[in-house]
Amino acid sequence: MRGRGKDIRHTGLVVSDLKKGLHFYRDLLGLKVFKNRHESGRYIDLIFGIKNANVKTIKLSAADGSLIELLYFPSYRKKYFRKKIYEIGFSHVAFTVKEIDKEYKRLLKAGVEFHSPPQFSPDGYAKVAYCRDFDHNPVELVQVL
Repeated sequence: MRGRGKDIRHTGLVVSDLKKGLHFYRDLLGLKVFKNRHESGRYIDLIFGIKNANVKTIKLSAADGSLIELLYFPSYRKKYFRKKIYEIGFSHVAFTVKEIDKEYKRLLKAGVEFHSPPQFSPDGYAKVAYCRDFDHNPVELVQVL
């Protein structure tokens, strides 16, 4: 899509708790807060297609400028369901790390749930591990070798 003005702007993730979201994505993964907003009103109702929308958003930036947007809807609380990695829809977000074994041990010690310890890809290109954030969303960590 290069040259057509269709770059990825950010990835949005609805969270059950902004403090826990910041702890995981900012404190544990090292993303930096880029923008923090609270929005409501007709514009927000229309773009989200819901009535009386009230949303708090925090955009976090990775070192390469990629953005993750945490969205919290206090007026629209739903019970969480744990989505399987193979279900249709967005499946995960991936982050490049320098030393995956070190990150794995640090995050495991912080209580982060992993599917397995880091594994070498069959082609030897990378070492990869999947973990879950506080809402059980899949997060991939990749160390390019």
